[in-house]
Order: sequence, then C-alpha cells, then structure tokens
Amino acid sequence: QIELVESGGGLVQPGGSLTLSCESSVSIFMSYIMHWYRQCPGKEREVVATIAPNGDKNYTDFVKGRFTISRDSAKKTMYLHMSNLQFGDTAVYYCHAQRTYRAQMNDYWGQGAQVTVSS
Repeated sequence: QIELVESGGGLVQPGGSLTLSCESSVSIFMSYIMHWYRQCPGKEREVVATIAPNGDKNYTDFVKGRFTISRDSAKKTMYLHMSNLQFGDTAVYYCHAQRTYRAQMNDYWGQGAQVTVSS
C-alpha cells in the first residue's frame, strides 16, 4: 500500500506564490505517473500537472507558465510550485500516483491540501 501525504496548502493573496509537497511512503517515481489534480468549489476534479517516470512534464493550459511540477526522488517527494496565483486557483489540491502493470491499473490519492487565494 502506498500512502501519499500532502502539505503546504494555505491562504495566499492574488499574485502570490505557494509550494505544495506530496511525500510518498515508498519510492514510486520511477514506475508511477504522478499528477497534481485540483477541485475548485462546485466543480469536478481536474488534472493540473503531470510528471512521468522519465521526467517528462505536462501542464493544463490554465496553469502553464505559472505552475511548476517537480520531484526529489531521494526525498520521495513531489512538488507543485504555484506562482501568480489567482482567485480561480482556489481549490483542494490532490496528488495522485498511477501505473498500469500487467493490464491492471493501480492508483493512489493524497488526502488533499486546501489552497485559498483571497485578498
């Protein structure tokens, strides 16, 4: 069983920055695709950024140029650095690990971290 624990959420003013962390209980970055998702109030959960085992990164359009996904394998921790935060970025942010092995998909979610952008 893999446990993902997020930290770093909080209250930030528009234009500010915040970094979320997602620590895994075991080393998984070389075999799992890692995602950051978010769920804005009243909306469905949506993917924000992805980092593949080979290090390739992808971002959804509304965060490109503002958010950066990264990882530290030695610390078993993935990060989401968010800058120029806007009101619309207010959400619960979740980290997610996913892999397909022998035709079976396994995935794990963190508990979520609240990010509130407010003046």
